[in-house]
Amino acid sequence: MAPPNSGVHHISNPCIYGGFVSSYAERKSRFMKWLGKLFKSGSNRGGARGGVGGRAHPQLLGEENMVCSAPARSLDDRSRAGKEGEELDHALALSTAEDWKRPSGYRWGTKDEDLARSLQGTLNSSSFPSYDIPQYYPRNCYVAAANVTLALANIWDAWENIFIQSAFRCCSCGYPITETEFSLSGKDPYHKSCFKELTHPKCEVCHQFIPTNASGLIEYRCHPFWSQKYCPSHEHDNTARCCSCERLESWDARYYSLEDGRRLCLECMESAIMDTGDCQPLYHAIRDYYEGMIMKLDQEIPMLLVQRQALNEAIVGEKNGYHHMPETRGLCLSEEQTVASIQKRPKIGGYRLVGMRTESRKLTRKCEVTAILVLYGLPRLLTGAILAHELMHGWLRLKGYRNLNPEVEEGICQVLSYMWLESELPGSKGMPSTSVSTSAASSSSSSSSSSSKKGGKSHVENKLGEFFMHQIAHDATPAYGEGFRAANAAVSTYGLRRTLDHIRYTGNFPL
Repeated sequence: MAPPNSGVHHISNPCIYGGFVSSYAERKSRFMKWLGKLFKSGSNRGGARGGVGGRAHPQLLGEENMVCSAPARSLDDRSRAGKEGEELDHALALSTAEDWKRPSGYRWGTKDEDLARSLQGTLNSSSFPSYDIPQYYPRNCYVAAANVTLALANIWDAWENIFIQSAFRCCSCGYPITETEFSLSGKDPYHKSCFKELTHPKCEVCHQFIPTNASGLIEYRCHPFWSQKYCPSHEHDNTARCCSCERLESWDARYYSLEDGRRLCLECMESAIMDTGDCQPLYHAIRDYYEGMIMKLDQEIPMLLVQRQALNEAIVGEKNGYHHMPETRGLCLSEEQTVASIQKRPKIGGYRLVGMRTESRKLTRKCEVTAILVLYGLPRLLTGAILAHELMHGWLRLKGYRNLNPEVEEGICQVLSYMWLESELPGSKGMPSTSVSTSAASSSSSSSSSSSKKGGKSHVENKLGEFFMHQIAHDATPAYGEGFRAANAAVSTYGLRRTLDHIRYTGNFPL
């Protein structure tokens, strides 16, 4: 047999397959089927070339005639051919889907698609027998091989895209990031919406994202103690504010409305004192606290809980004292007046306190102090801090401290208020020291608060106590704020007793 002259063979005469001579059209169809089988089974049977496995090699009889022996096709060959056909179907489907996503100028040509479909049809044919492949290839096989390579490349791109999308996930929600824009924090990717949810502050009143101002910056208000963040607009849109802890009312919570127009949050409402009778045990405990520090009050000073209107009317008739505006919550009276005190606590009707009963009381002056008035409806610790402050005013007047300037008088009264709160909250940290250089200070702490500590206070009440101490320590007014800090420095250095003696003789704090 003479070797072929080139790698291209033209078949013009009939080809004999097992004694059957076919027409030209049938011969061309079978050749195409053979060509398809070449690309699918050549890699699996590379070692079979050259007679490996005992199979007979095809013989070339001249350049025009070719005689091949046709061995019987086994069941394994047929099942393998079917499985290979299914795999190619799946690969072509993925490639077609990826091709339609490409711009129109980058799609495959129509001829390439027809050739790929022709190859697929040859593999799905169940009537074509299995043959060993001769060691020469027609020219068109190279074109087909290039197209199959392109198909495999597109399939690889599709699987690569699927892998990248499955690996490129948002570090917040865990879902794949498929958008063209996303956010990065360090090396961690996020959806833009997830990143905004994590980093953009939300208003704790309306629970919406805090809007940006005209400069594109996020502007919000934040309470210095509670760290409550809210939109600046809520300071002017009549959003309710608790009269005790100063927090704004959230849209998902309701505050209680008092009859004098004030609002009270649920946490402050838990320990609120509503009438004069309920306040008497606390008042006597604070008097005992003074007595334990050798500051006994010689006179019985009446104490009344009143509404805001009655307190404001009493302030107008009072000649002495410096009053903390705009909201005064306690008053040490030195003038004779008629005051309406609360005798029966109101009842809760929905989110309103109703049914309060008041009684007018004529206050006559028997000494330098007529009475102590305190605003009703405040938490126990805040009510006690106000009582401690006003009792110090009474003690100074009863002991003959006259004509003190507001910074000195209000400052030392704030120190006593702070010290009482500190005794109610043992272990308080981060606050100014108010140590007293007398041994009576420690015993007074236990005597004044024995009734309140029997059952212990809740975490909410302790937090409120810390807030009231924070208010005193960080007050910005000259009399109450600067006065407290100057008085506290003197008491911390010289002790309470020596500081009071210095005030009696000089009218100022010791330096």
